[in-house]
Amino acid sequence: MRIWLLFLACLSTLALSGCGYNTLQSTDEQIKASWAEVLNQYQRRADLVPNLVNTVKGYAAQEQAVLLGVTNARAKVGGIQATPELINNEQAFAKFQAAQSEMTSALSRLLVVSENYPQLKSDANFRDLQAQLEGTENRITVARNRYIKTVQDYNIVVRSFPGNLTAMMFGFKVKPSFTVENEKEISKSPTVDFSAPSQLLPAK
Repeated sequence: MRIWLLFLACLSTLALSGCGYNTLQSTDEQIKASWAEVLNQYQRRADLVPNLVNTVKGYAAQEQAVLLGVTNARAKVGGIQATPELINNEQAFAKFQAAQSEMTSALSRLLVVSENYPQLKSDANFRDLQAQLEGTENRITVARNRYIKTVQDYNIVVRSFPGNLTAMMFGFKVKPSFTVENEKEISKSPTVDFSAPSQLLPAK
């Protein structure tokens, strides 16, 4: 009896493997790991904002609209509960992406405005924040690319036969990914250059 049960267990394991179950499990875990890294890098950027705003304010207090825009964008990002479950909710994911895009745009405007203040550009603290922001934007781009690739691999299994049958049976669903307005831009690193009129290229 035990030998028969063991045989059935082995047969079921082989059947699930052939139908993509193991692939779904492994790629789902990879998605969770890559998503955690995306959140980590976005949080790293958000943590830079208060010091960046305060430093700019010390030299360009009159730029209230720009400073307020960055502060409000950070508050909007912080108001979203970026839990692991967010990647299973297309609407919540889109809201998260929109908030992060708004943050990118607000930071871009702040950096462009800073070009009008030579003393600010030469401030050691500001230049240190510039380097940290540039590094963080690079990490965000890398983390997003990894997440997009992992979700793509997972979604292919969910949508393809016979993996789609296994996915339906065990409740695996297609997961949302970052949208890209310009496919070519996603592979480019952002530029933060204070030696010339600068523009922060967003990681889309």
